[in-house]
Amino acid sequence: MKLSTRLLGKAYRFRSIKELLARANEARSGDELAGIAARSEQERIAAKTVLADLTLNDLRENPVVAYDRDEVTRVIDDALDRDAFAGVRGKTVGEFREWLLDDATTGDAILAAGRGITAEIAAAVAKLCTNLDLIAIASKIRVVTHARTTLGLPGRLSTRLQPNHPRDDLTGIAAATYEGLAYATGDALIGINPCIDEPDNIRRLLELTAGIIERTGVPTQNCVLGHITTQMRAIEAGAPMDIMFQSLAGTEKGNTGFGITVAMLDDGYAMIRENSSIRSSNANLMYFETGQGSELSAGAHEGADQLTLEARCYGLARRYAPLLVNTVVGFIGPEYLYDAKQITRAGLEDHLMGKLLGVPHGADACYTNHARADQNDCENLAVLLAAAGCNYFMAVPMGDDVMLSYQSTSYHDAAALRQVLKLRPAPEFEDWCERRGIIRDGRLTERAGDARIVMGSH
Repeated sequence: MKLSTRLLGKAYRFRSIKELLARANEARSGDELAGIAARSEQERIAAKTVLADLTLNDLRENPVVAYDRDEVTRVIDDALDRDAFAGVRGKTVGEFREWLLDDATTGDAILAAGRGITAEIAAAVAKLCTNLDLIAIASKIRVVTHARTTLGLPGRLSTRLQPNHPRDDLTGIAAATYEGLAYATGDALIGINPCIDEPDNIRRLLELTAGIIERTGVPTQNCVLGHITTQMRAIEAGAPMDIMFQSLAGTEKGNTGFGITVAMLDDGYAMIRENSSIRSSNANLMYFETGQGSELSAGAHEGADQLTLEARCYGLARRYAPLLVNTVVGFIGPEYLYDAKQITRAGLEDHLMGKLLGVPHGADACYTNHARADQNDCENLAVLLAAAGCNYFMAVPMGDDVMLSYQSTSYHDAAALRQVLKLRPAPEFEDWCERRGIIRDGRLTERAGDARIVMGSH
């Protein structure tokens, strides 16, 4: 491998592919905090130049954490489709990017090739793309999943209804849920972040949402985003769970910080397959969230850049054929993504890498109040991601999560995105909304937002 080049009369040499990947990354406050970012724009360009000439086989043979000491690396490499990899292994990263952008290359062809690439390959491609490249490639790729609703179809945009409450108050959560359904949100999931991560609390929140689904007949699925072990204990106590959740990191050490292992994820997957309230044999039953910088925040980044580690999360997620995967892109804070420009770039990168690796990628287009971003930036990112074919967004009352204390997309944002880009909810959910007079011809009616329509009293 050649890990050096000359640019404008100056020589640049990189000690390893791990260092090269970090230096080739777009500006990222987290990489600067870790001391691995490019030290100048010239060095960044030099790193991209060298990276473009490496082969995909070079990247496979040099993961950022060694195979023999990291189970995330082993999961990704062991699951590679060897025939698919054989078809692309000799391409350079630059050539692979050109192939992905080629008008003749279809989304199905990209998905087939994606079964043979590692996370490092997906990250390398993203580093060579402009923002429009990221959108253009991702817009070709549709990753379709199934539960009570079908998600990821062309021309569709779904939402996770997120009715969080700072005290896990059932009445408050129910009110937000009914209102969200009346605005035609929640076709991907009704998913609650619990304030109290205990089995009994998880069970009562699941009972609440399962009851709403049963009473209204709404075609969606429920989930409470507790730790996977807490959810497993809730299932043992009889909780009516549709989808099981867990946050992921891109290194074994990072997942240890989350209190999980691959064996634990395997156990959770087996349990939800056996116990989900959704009995379809081909249903996708797992939900994962990620976010650039989580490994560094836990001191578990292994000297690798946060973009590459994010891609490794998606490589791990595809082991479980999930219903949903999303990056909570602006949530971790400005230490890792400093401002709106970095958050926007990261969201587009994450979406492309997830789709390349074959996972059904959505996004929490969001920001924290101490980041250099505002609601306009959040909405800009949502428009760009929707144009790129993002599977789903969050639907939070007024876009203000009062439990997690961050800003996201609202019920109204989802409606506006669908209207502007001529998108619709999942087909099963759209039919349900039409029967209740919430949607007509793909657009909200004057009755939308009236929770009484959903509750059956109006």
